[in-house]
Amino acid sequence: MDYFSIFFNSFILIVQSFMHLIFIGRMFGRKYGIRYFILYPLSLFALEFAAVKNNSVGAVAIAIQLIILCLLSRIALRARYCVSFLAATLAIYISQLSFGMVSSIEAVIFPHFVGKPLLYVLLIAATIAAFGICGCCYAFVLKNLSFKGNAQTPYIGLLLLPGLFFFVAELYILHMSYSRLPVTLSLAETGKHAGLLLIQGLGLMALLCTLYAYRRICSGFEAQSALAALTQAAEAQRTYISEAQTRYEQTKAFRHDIKNHLSVLDGLLDRGQIEESRSYLGKLKAASASLSFPCQTGNPVVDILLGEKMGIAQAGGIHVEASVILPGACGIDDFDLCVVFANALDNAINACQSFEGERSICISGQRQGDFYMLEFRNSCPAEASAKIGTGLSNIKAVAEKYQGAMLLEKDASSFCLNVLLNIS
Repeated sequence: MDYFSIFFNSFILIVQSFMHLIFIGRMFGRKYGIRYFILYPLSLFALEFAAVKNNSVGAVAIAIQLIILCLLSRIALRARYCVSFLAATLAIYISQLSFGMVSSIEAVIFPHFVGKPLLYVLLIAATIAAFGICGCCYAFVLKNLSFKGNAQTPYIGLLLLPGLFFFVAELYILHMSYSRLPVTLSLAETGKHAGLLLIQGLGLMALLCTLYAYRRICSGFEAQSALAALTQAAEAQRTYISEAQTRYEQTKAFRHDIKNHLSVLDGLLDRGQIEESRSYLGKLKAASASLSFPCQTGNPVVDILLGEKMGIAQAGGIHVEASVILPGACGIDDFDLCVVFANALDNAINACQSFEGERSICISGQRQGDFYMLEFRNSCPAEASAKIGTGLSNIKAVAEKYQGAMLLEKDASSFCLNVLLNIS
């Protein structure tokens, strides 16, 4: 191997390693540290050296590279193992495929230029073309597959099997057909490489179509979650309107009869019937108290929603405590507040209903500078799962809409949901 080949192969390896790390980093919306841009290329050089010394370890070297890239994603980006493995598979497969497609063209053209200076120019041009194909494919994947923030990735494991299939098929093609550059080329060999180019092109299209279809599935899940949130908010608004109408009629009737009540009370006092007056006054207080909300947060929509949920909870033998005062002009839409309170309380009530013991729900709110912290704590069975479902996903979406966050805590007998919202 001459110096040009050593330098050129080293350059390709370094660029490939950088592209792998940049691609995976953008997929997760994070960045690798500088040390990983040193560690990963060095590991690839070691694997390449081992493969050159012993051709039988070539496939093993690729497998080790895949594991290394997966572990780097797991450690540096704190990603789950399944998505780390998928991202590493896509990163390596696409780069291998790009060079494999270009190799199919090289195998047809390059034998005519063996021993000529123009071969070096063509080799550089082919390498640039391979990097260009790789970059375009990476851009398409990033557009249709993302693990950033709260991006929904349901059934992500379903992509592992087709991804591994494409990966192994491409490695087989590269190992069997392009491990060495042919010096002479027959018509049959030309047809063979043209067929391999077609197969690799179809493999690439199949992968991209699979990712596009998966993106559509994720969009469907996102639309389903948004529809569920809208439905829940609409139900809360209907409850608010119905309750407001009921309380309006009750208030109207109470105001209509208040003069008669005051006349009766005045007569009792004139006759010196003090005890009867106190009893009648107590009844008036009870009637007026029934017109007020059981919890007053400063927001009428939340007051009515809390009143309804607290009534459901208390009917099921659940003790409820609420200490929430919402800022008057906090910039949070009533629609979003309904989503947070309705989902949090529905989950809390369901958890309490399956709990054997003293059932309780505690709701509290506290302002912390430009943020407002809501806490929902409830009784919960020890075996209950704390995974994020549709309700918690909707709450998380609201929190992130207002530059906040959602935090879950669970112990043996209780579950705590904290929602931080920016009210500035």
